[in-house]
Amino acid sequence: MASIVGGFVMPHEPGIFYMPRERWTEGQHRVMAAYGEIARRIGELEATAVVVVGADHYVLFGPGCLPSYLIGIGEVSGPYEKFAGIDQGEIPNHAPLAGHIARHGRDHGYDWAVAKVLRVDHSIGLPARVCALVNPSVRGVIPVYLASGVEPVISLRRAHQLGGALRAAVEAWDTDDRVVVIGSGGISHWVGMPQMGRVNEAFDHRVLDCVARGDSHGLLEMSDAEILEQGGNGAFEIRNFLCMMGALPGRTGRVLCYEHGEEWVTGLGFAEVLEPA
Repeated sequence: MASIVGGFVMPHEPGIFYMPRERWTEGQHRVMAAYGEIARRIGELEATAVVVVGADHYVLFGPGCLPSYLIGIGEVSGPYEKFAGIDQGEIPNHAPLAGHIARHGRDHGYDWAVAKVLRVDHSIGLPARVCALVNPSVRGVIPVYLASGVEPVISLRRAHQLGGALRAAVEAWDTDDRVVVIGSGGISHWVGMPQMGRVNEAFDHRVLDCVARGDSHGLLEMSDAEILEQGGNGAFEIRNFLCMMGALPGRTGRVLCYEHGEEWVTGLGFAEVLEPA
């Protein structure tokens, strides 16, 4: 059967990729090294498929359709934003596995919204381009969007449960696929609010510590009011982290990097979670 062999969390702050290399700060170099470390680890894990869990930023679906959770099962391309040195064309999808996840979910109480054609934004496109597709073992990237960026947001608990549904579907897939799950999101940031540019380092480390210890309860016990106060509306994206953690229940890991500074508007956290050998 297929298996989930590891998980990661990483930011998708577009400002990281707009900055030309000749203007990189020391923090920028550390951030790019962290992306490189995750790409290397995905290769070492011999991953054949990478599920990237991201957020809609009100640019893909618009007010006419706000799915709680969606999976791309067909053609994928992006990111639609232009970044220096980042391709915007086709992103190979592992369509057979993606379709299986959607069907398995429907059979077990998870009514996935599906997209047969999907042009992703930076929350999926950047992890796919920078960390997944640089590895020849990766046959495809499966995009998953949670309502974690635009209200009404999916509940923390449902996001975590959805990770469990991903795991169950993967383990019911009769192949030798090795799957990595990425939770893509910023930690503290106040999008479009007066506090924009502020970062709560203590909150960010609290979140990353929970990820590294495999402590999903520590995140699930937060209320949205607390998250908004301590981490801003952008911190609702920790739902993407919880989905990854639900796919690797109780697994521990390590923080790879944490940065914040004037270059960006969010705390940037990178962590790895491993399956036991």
